[in-house]
Amino acid sequence: MSIFRRGRSGPGRVNAREAAERTGHGTTADGDAVLLDVREPHEWQAGHAPRAVHLPLSALAAGAGLPARAQARPLVVICRSGNRSQQAAELLVARGAQAVDVIGGMRDWAGEGLPVVDARGRNGTVA
Repeated sequence: MSIFRRGRSGPGRVNAREAAERTGHGTTADGDAVLLDVREPHEWQAGHAPRAVHLPLSALAAGAGLPARAQARPLVVICRSGNRSQQAAELLVARGAQAVDVIGGMRDWAGEGLPVVDARGRNGTVA
């Protein structure tokens, strides 16, 4: 199954487990996609996936470019619950990027027992 499956109305969607596998956070470490977290800075600092790249949706919508680690790579976009990530994935696809969003966001990520770290690298929480 391709990570980049698309629905009729926009970018594809994946669940938290699929996102983890595609970004190297799952049982295999060979994921080639970048996990792009589009939450606001206070949410990111409270808890995010290790090795995720941060770019708030507000900055992306204002025209900010992708961070270097996320350029020319498949993107798996995540937020807290899946709403902002869906908007971000749509913006990114419109700009020519390969992007899907994570259904259920960081809530489902943490619910699956996947790692969440705070800004200092300690156990984090989903804000």
